[in-house]
Amino acid sequence: MNSLAQLFPDENYRFHLGLQRGDPVEFFAAQDKTGHVLAERRHWLAADVGRYARLLPGHEAVLAETVVLAKSWGATIPPGGDELIELGGALEPDILLLTPDAAGEHRLCGGVLCFPTAWALEEKLGQNMAFIHGPVPGLNDAMGMQIGQFLSRLKPGAAYFRHNWGLAASEALNLHPALQRPRPGLPLDPAQLWLRVERQALLALPSGNGLIFGIRIELVPMVVLRSDPAAAAGLRRALVTMPAAMADYKGIATIQQPLAEWLAGEGKNT
Repeated sequence: MNSLAQLFPDENYRFHLGLQRGDPVEFFAAQDKTGHVLAERRHWLAADVGRYARLLPGHEAVLAETVVLAKSWGATIPPGGDELIELGGALEPDILLLTPDAAGEHRLCGGVLCFPTAWALEEKLGQNMAFIHGPVPGLNDAMGMQIGQFLSRLKPGAAYFRHNWGLAASEALNLHPALQRPRPGLPLDPAQLWLRVERQALLALPSGNGLIFGIRIELVPMVVLRSDPAAAAGLRRALVTMPAAMADYKGIATIQQPLAEWLAGEGKNT
């Protein structure tokens, strides 16, 4: 696990890409020695493959190229089956595939998303980044152009890592909206609250015909996070400086203040 404090820059809450260059094998190779992550991925794919794995027609070559890369990262993908399903059950991270349209804008053409953070793959297919990021208050205005330029300039070879974080009232990996998982609310119960971190990786396909966006989920119990003074202070600062619209979007508006007080050792459940 990376240092928890590194998730929270020493500044007020704001959008930032925070990209760091790295080796794709470091991200995509197996990390879970128990096998539980792959077992759960295969469970969801078997339960409702149409919900968790999609590929738009005409993008089979992008999928095939991704499968070749996955094998180079150590994934075992048997021949003869549905490549998309086999890929989704062989890699621990979720994988989204992006391809440029005639205007050079990258659009979501497919992927396997078994552990979504409250969004549905089928609702974003075929859409560009502006549409996909549309629900996030202020993101397109603040960083839309920067994101587009980064994607268009990404070259094969290296991966770029970043993260997003949120809060969850469930330790489930799969937060698909259709499952109606509980969301944070009052009364505040830190024992039933987790920091949900999306570790993300972006890399270009060797052919230059598309991009891979990988997502790993990391869950940290809130009581564990508070035991790290730097991380607790960083999350508290993020909470007290987060705009109201963003807190609403993240589903944490009702607990924003009481959680900040709890992290500071104030209020109830201290």
